[in-house]
Amino acid sequence: MSQPVNLNRVRKQKARQEKTVRAAQNAAAHGQTKASKALQKAQTDKAAKTLDSHRRDP
Repeated sequence: MSQPVNLNRVRKQKARQEKTVRAAQNAAAHGQTKASKALQKAQTDKAAKTLDSHRRDP
């Protein structure tokens, strides 16, 4: 006969795993700091402005 399983322990362990997965997803989606987001936006805007300034007008 197999050993009895504590269902509370299994439930809590499953909840911990789901929380870890959700945390990893949130870290991937929202992992940038405000400063790094601002820097990225500034670099993108500068590149777009530079590209537009080199455009030939017909």
